Amino acid sequence: MAWNEPGGNNNDPWKNRGGRDQGPPDLDDVFKNLFGKFGKSGGGSGGSGKSLGGIGAGILIGLVVIIWAVSGFYTIREAERGVVLRFGEYAKQVEPGLRWAPTFIDRVIPVDVQSIRDQSSSGSMLTEDENVVSVQMEMQFRVVDPYRWTFAVESPETSLSQSLDSAIRYVVGHSTMDDVLTDGREVARQRVWEELQAIIEPYNMGVSIIDMNFRDARPPEQVKDAFDDAISAQEDEQRFIREAEAYAREIEPRARGQVNRMNEEAQAYKERVTLEAQGEVARFEELLPQYERAPVVTRERIYIETMEEVLSNTSKILVDSKGGNNMMYLPLDKIMERQQGSSTPRSRSTLEGLQMPVADEGQNSRNSSSTSGVRGDSYREGR
Repeated sequence: MAWNEPGGNNNDPWKNRGGRDQGPPDLDDVFKNLFGKFGKSGGGSGGSGKSLGGIGAGILIGLVVIIWAVSGFYTIREAERGVVLRFGEYAKQVEPGLRWAPTFIDRVIPVDVQSIRDQSSSGSMLTEDENVVSVQMEMQFRVVDPYRWTFAVESPETSLSQSLDSAIRYVVGHSTMDDVLTDGREVARQRVWEELQAIIEPYNMGVSIIDMNFRDARPPEQVKDAFDDAISAQEDEQRFIREAEAYAREIEPRARGQVNRMNEEAQAYKERVTLEAQGEVARFEELLPQYERAPVVTRERIYIETMEEVLSNTSKILVDSKGGNNMMYLPLDKIMERQQGSSTPRSRSTLEGLQMPVADEGQNSRNSSSTSGVRGDSYREGR
């Protein structure tokens, strides 16, 4: 039961005397009593109590100063540079290492100047030929000036993202869809890089663009199949062109070699014919004195040499008969063809059957007389 109820223990926490309910004591009285007891425990006199209170306040102030001094130490990492603000105004830039700055006076903003940062942008854009394409590009950059990066613009990350969007949309808007989707992607990437540099240069944001990556460019999903077919056809065209160029590089040296060989053969033939003609002229010039001394003998010798040359190139054989001056013709070329076509060897009788019959005696006599007449005429003419 409560302390103030009838039958309770009457244990008043506020120590009210006389049974009067006066409520909780005043806080000022409580603190006065507390400091009084602290002063009495220190020596009992009022002067020494005041002195101990001053020492306690000094110790408290010293602790606050120590904590304030220790809290001013900070560390700048190797990849960072520190931008120091003193009462909100730029004061200096500090290098990596252990540093100290007065708390509540200086503020240090560490800025990473070595790491490569990424900034990407994507969206559906309208090309110059009024087609819609979805483009994704990624930029890599690095901070080179911590002060400009911190104070040149209000939000450098947002400003870079908006600048990248603007550069991509400008380049895509001045390009055709085929250029963006196929062989003009490298040109578009370079143009976006240049346009972005031109946009951020007036702001002097303290960044350096390291690279620009053209990650993806695709048509809308509704016409994706048709564009895939078109791209496949363009790739086939390029493949055929490369194959034709390879064939041209292969066949051209061969044709040039044939031309050079034909030219050399023609030149050799020309020289051979010229030399042969010169040799014939020289031979006839040598025969001219002999012909002038003995024209009949020289003419007969030339005739015999000519006939020998002509007959040496044919398969016909002329044999003088024993009974007279008859000439017998043997078809040796037919015999050789039959021997090659047949696998069985031919007998001697077969060869004898292939011989042509000798002309009769009358014919032999006429040939003999005619031959004798010719020889006699030739003899008389020679004499």
